[in-house]
Amino acid sequence: MLRTIVAFFVVASVARSAQVVPVGTNYYQGKNVTYIVATNAGGGYDAYARLIGKYLQKYLLADNVIIRNVPGAGHIIGANTLWRSKPDGLTIGTFNAGLIYGQLVGEKALRFDLRQFEWLGTAAREPRAVVVSENCAIKNVADLMAASEPVKFGSAGIGSASYSDLRLLADALELKVNLIPGFDGTEGEMSMMRSEICAILGSTSSFQNFVNAGHGSYILTIGGGLGNLPNAIDLAKSDRARRLISIIDALAQLGRISAAPPGTARERVDALRAAYKASLEDPEFLAEARTMGRPIEPTYGDEVAHLVVDALDQTPETIALIENAINGGSQ
Repeated sequence: MLRTIVAFFVVASVARSAQVVPVGTNYYQGKNVTYIVATNAGGGYDAYARLIGKYLQKYLLADNVIIRNVPGAGHIIGANTLWRSKPDGLTIGTFNAGLIYGQLVGEKALRFDLRQFEWLGTAAREPRAVVVSENCAIKNVADLMAASEPVKFGSAGIGSASYSDLRLLADALELKVNLIPGFDGTEGEMSMMRSEICAILGSTSSFQNFVNAGHGSYILTIGGGLGNLPNAIDLAKSDRARRLISIIDALAQLGRISAAPPGTARERVDALRAAYKASLEDPEFLAEARTMGRPIEPTYGDEVAHLVVDALDQTPETIALIENAINGGSQ
């Protein structure tokens, strides 16, 4: 009887290890993993990281996955912090793919090369949309394009995707905008509700609850369909405009990326990638994501690395377009 009981627990333990630790390593057992989020608490990046972190903890057998919010400078401070972190496999991070813009135009505050991060994956592609406050006089894209006075838009910090995307869109569609940076996480929503700003260009998943609550509405989409809303590419009147909008579209495909520091040992990267993939395919995880209204459409590892390299592989002419759109339109 004793041997039967022992055999049962051995088999159960082996089965549990095979299920919970996909790569069969015990490196993470009893350790803490830090997940750097390049925004304040609240908002899309934080929500995704906290949800993913809970399941990474499960699949790595880590003691804890600790969320560390490192906001500032349009995700640059968080990404710089991840870049400088010890490459021991115990620190990962998530930040905005819009930092590709900064690397393309030689933003001096960037201390990293996006090509060299060890990419774990992305939870979902992130179609962009213009969302306007219910208090705003702009009610549709025709109003926006016909505005005689600059429309107040909020964005995250200078250099972020929301800032750079709007600069490119405004240039492409000849929109009159007054762009006010510094609205990370839910701060933009609160500002729209206080009528301090009229609109924001951001990922649809970030603002879905805001729209569902009746505080605002989408009027234009980029990088994906959204009901019967107009798509920005269909409003472009020149090849130059279409090229600018296509760049926004390309970055939307990268979505909410997660990475480890450069130089992380291959076996650690493999373990993190396996746990990340197992987490995003866990039925309980998917059910929680649905409840939270967070879309999951993952891309993993090397495929994300290729997307990043491709996005950075731009001609000098295209880089000049980006630089002119972003820097030429600065307030």
